[in-house]
Order: sequence, then structure tokens, then C-alpha cells
Amino acid sequence: MTESQNIKTIIQWVITLTALGMCAFHLYTAQFGLFSAMVQRPVHLLFACALVFFIHPALRKTDRAAMGPGWRILDIAMIILTAAALIHIATEYKSLVARGGAATDLDLWLGGIVIIMVLDATRRIMGPALPIITLVAIAYTLFGHLIPGLWGHRLIDLEQLISYQFLTTEGLFTIPLGVSASFIFIFILFGAFLVASGTGEFFIRFANALAGHMRGGPAKVAVLSSATFGSISGSAVANVVSTGSFTIPLMKDIGYRPVFAGAIESVASTGGQFMPPVMGAAAFIIADMLGTTYLEVCKAALIPAVLYFVALLYMVHLEAVRRGLKGLDRSMLPPLWKTIKQGGHLLLPAVILIAFLVQGYSPMKSGLWALVAVVVISWFKKSTRMGPRKILTAMEKGARGSLEVALACACAGIVIGCVTQSGLGLKFSSLVIQASGGSLLLSLVFVMVASLILGMGLTTSAAYILTVILAGPVLVDLGVKPLAAHLFVFYYACLSCITPPVALAAFAGAGLAGSKPFATGFESMRLAIIAYLVPFIFVYHPVLIWQGSWYAIMLSFVSAVLGCVAIGSSLLGYLAGRLNLLFRAVLLGAAFLLIMPGLYSDLGGVALLGLIYLLMNLAAKKALPVSTQA
Repeated sequence: MTESQNIKTIIQWVITLTALGMCAFHLYTAQFGLFSAMVQRPVHLLFACALVFFIHPALRKTDRAAMGPGWRILDIAMIILTAAALIHIATEYKSLVARGGAATDLDLWLGGIVIIMVLDATRRIMGPALPIITLVAIAYTLFGHLIPGLWGHRLIDLEQLISYQFLTTEGLFTIPLGVSASFIFIFILFGAFLVASGTGEFFIRFANALAGHMRGGPAKVAVLSSATFGSISGSAVANVVSTGSFTIPLMKDIGYRPVFAGAIESVASTGGQFMPPVMGAAAFIIADMLGTTYLEVCKAALIPAVLYFVALLYMVHLEAVRRGLKGLDRSMLPPLWKTIKQGGHLLLPAVILIAFLVQGYSPMKSGLWALVAVVVISWFKKSTRMGPRKILTAMEKGARGSLEVALACACAGIVIGCVTQSGLGLKFSSLVIQASGGSLLLSLVFVMVASLILGMGLTTSAAYILTVILAGPVLVDLGVKPLAAHLFVFYYACLSCITPPVALAAFAGAGLAGSKPFATGFESMRLAIIAYLVPFIFVYHPVLIWQGSWYAIMLSFVSAVLGCVAIGSSLLGYLAGRLNLLFRAVLLGAAFLLIMPGLYSDLGGVALLGLIYLLMNLAAKKALPVSTQA
């Protein structure tokens, strides 16, 4: 081995050991209880920054070659500085309390270092968007006193800013980082263990065995497998790449257009982020920010998520019928019962997770024991057995997978600190209400646009947090229920993944399908139309998020499913035959009436849908003798 290869091997070992140390710390606290906030959160952030600095070097390849073996010195120096600052706050927080929170010169220097390091680590792993937003927030805090009028605020100097960010739990170490340091890490690790045990592959095999032979089978497999796996992975793009590499070529092989195949996979993968039970770990952030239970968030998200996938499956089926596409030959598919026998046991950890949550255990404890269950249950079959090597690999992948969320939450914490310290959070509601003229609908549109724009450059969790700290109070002040307001913001943060001009999930699907990225993005928007509408509905009528009587909830659900049928037929132009423009417009109106809760609107929507269906059937019967004679 050359000297550079030796250094590379050593660095890889350091990365692995750091990742394993991060996992060990979080597994210990999941079982035996969290440390105080000013210990748990800095230690979590320290592991995350150290891994990012090792995995994503500061220097480009050309600069590394010029510097020789010593090119790692800068990264190591940054890790040492970050460790010194974060260990300082974790070990000295008691003395900080004793002196009433007064900052020393050392506190201020180390606090400034941590803020800089967090910004750089976030830039390395996520790009410049979130650090730029954070720097704008810092600049506003420091110089906002120069702005006249309502947008200005009192003078805040650099010492006050650093003290607030570094020495309290109101800035850098606020709720988002706390959730990342407790719940989210365990669930990302749980997802990594599921992947290592072969659960992701089982989802695809099971979906193939279940639906692969149906009309447009591969597309239905894409929807089913992405809905299940996407909830666990938490990343729409990662989900597209993992399941799409298998499903997209099959969709194209049976006759789906490349742009449609890429769009189906990206829409299904995006929907996985708001499909309970895991919801890509966002459910924990929402629950913590609202001060409610994780189960309440999952329950509220269930009906909109089901409607999303019902609409998507229906449109997949219509496209197959319209184009005369068939499913895969059964000889190409795994037998259903054999598939269940071989891998059905891999579903047990998810059942155990839900059982623990229903029994009232904390999400962190539930996630820990579900993770243990993955390892134990994997030993039921030789083909899925997880040995020590697989376990250690899963731990390293889990730690690596947590880095984006951890750094996004840290940066989001800095922004939250700036918003609260400057008083912008309190003023923003009145500013938006004033701009919208007090109109709830206009305010909702403003918030939707903000969520979509922020989500284009950030992770879903970061986009949700940044939007909701400013826009959440606006909606609540206008009479929206808090849970509905938070889910409204979250849905559009998710949908940014398929909304051009920066639709990352759609672009990933286009790459696999060989289609044009923007065409795939707009096709994705068309297929996901129900998700763009439902958040407005549950804001005005919270019955869709389980706010109401059982009778009202079930009636609204059934009518909304019929609404999905109407809107799918309208968009694809098919219902028992090809629809003309007038019938498509009537069905679009029927869809709005059906999705909107209310007895009279439901009856009107059913009447219109039934009328169009009846007319199409009559037209088909009249055309039958003609085609027979021909």
C-alpha cells in the first residue's frame, strides 16, 4: 500500500468507528433515558459534524493532490474545534446555570465557532441553500434595527446573538435538534436495519406477486412498494433510486410512456413521506412542535395519504386500460404464498413497532425494540439472517443517513433562534394577515408557495420547520386548527420534490426512465393533483384529519374516494370509454363536490359522476353493434 492508501484506510476506519460510536450513544439513551438537553443535543451534533467533515472533505480533488498526504489537516482541525466547543457546553452547562446564564469570553468564542462549523457542515452535505437562508436570518438579527417600520426590531449585538444561540435551548439547541437527537436517529437506524435485513427487497417481491399480473402491473407494484418503503426511508429521491431502478424499466417494457413511468415512481416515492406509520420521521417533529402524541399525527395523516394512493392507483389503472396494456406474465412473477413464506416474517418488526406505540411506549423506546426485533426476526430464515458484519454495516449506514436531518435541524434551530430573538415571529402573523387582507384562502396560498419554494432547496423536514415557525401562527390566528396548519405546511414541503422548476424526485425518476426532466415533473404534478387539493380541504373541513364524529369521518372518506375516481377520470380522459372535453369538465366539478365534505355537495358529486358513467355506458352499448358489423 502507498502512503495515501494507508491514510485513506485509516480515515475509513475512523469514519466507521465514529458512526458506530454515534449509534451506541443513541441506543444507550433510547434504552436508559436521555441526558439533559444541553448534553444530548451537543453530543448528537458533535457526532454529526465530525462525520460530515470526514466524509465530505473541504478541499476539492485537485487541491488534495497538490497538498499531498497532509490535505486532511484542515478537516481534522475543524473537528477538534467543534469537539472543544460542544464538549465545553455539554460539561459546563451546570456552571452556566449557576452563574445565571451569563456568558464568558470563552463561551462567546466557542459559540461563534460552533455556528460557523454548523453552517460549513450543512453546506458540505446539503449545498448552499440552507446555510444562505441561515445567514440571512443572522444578518436580519444583527442589522434589523436599521430597518424602519414594522419589519425592524431593537438592537441585538453579536454577543447577545451568540449567547442566545449557544447557551440556551431557544436557538441552535432548540426543538428540531432535540427531535433529531432522540426520535429521528432511532427511526433512521431502524430503516437502515430493515434495508439490511432485506425488507425493502421483500416489499418489491410481495408487491410484484400481489399486483404484477394485473393491468399495468409494474406501475401498481411501483405505487405499493414505494408507499411502504418510502414511509421508512424518509427521502423521496432515495426511494425513487432504490425502487425505481427495478420498477421503471418494467413499466416501460409493458408499454407505459417513459415520462409516465418516471412520474409514477416519483409521485409514489414522494407520497411515502406522508404515509403513516413512520412518515420519514417527520411525524416526530410535528408531534414535538405541537406538543401532541405521535399517534395523533399519524391518525390525522392517514386519510389524506390513503386518498393520495387510491387516486394514484386508479390513474395507473386507467392509463393501462386506455392504452390496452397488460400485466406481466405470471411465469415471470414470484408466487404470492411462496413470497410470504420466504419473507413475510420481515413485516413483524413494523407490527411490533405499531403495537408498542399503541400501548403508550415512547416513540424512541418503540423504535429501539422494533430495531432489536429486526435482528431477532431476521434469524427466522437463513436467507435474511443478519450476522455481525451486516449489523455493523447497517449501523454505519444509519449514522450516515442521519447526517442531513441532523444538520438541517441544527440550521433550522439557528433560524428559529433568530426569529424569536428578533421578534419577527410575533410580527409575521400580522404582516401576512395585513398583506392578505385577512383572507384565509389568500394566506393559505402564500404559505403553500413558501413551502414549495423552500422545499426545492432543502430537505422536507427543514422546509417544514422553517415555514411552520413563521407561517404556522398566521394560520392559527386565522382560525385554522394547529394540527391542520402543521400538516398543511408539511404536505407542500413534501410536494416540492415533484414540483418544477426544482423537482428532485421527478428529475431522479426522469433519469431512470430516460425522459425529459421538466416533462416528468409536470406529469408528476398532474398525477399528484389530489395532494395539491386535499390540504386546502382539511383546513376548511378538518373531518378528513379525524376531527369529527365517526359517521362524518366515514362519509367524508367514502365520498373523497369517489372524488379520486372522478378527478382521475377527468385528468386522463377515460371512464368506461374516452371522454370528451365537456364530460371531463363535468367530472372535474364532481370531484371537487365529492372531496369537499358535506352531505349536499356529496349528493351533487355522486349525481354528476353517476350521470357521466351512465351516459358513457349507453354510448358504449350503442357503438357495440357498429363495431360488430365492421
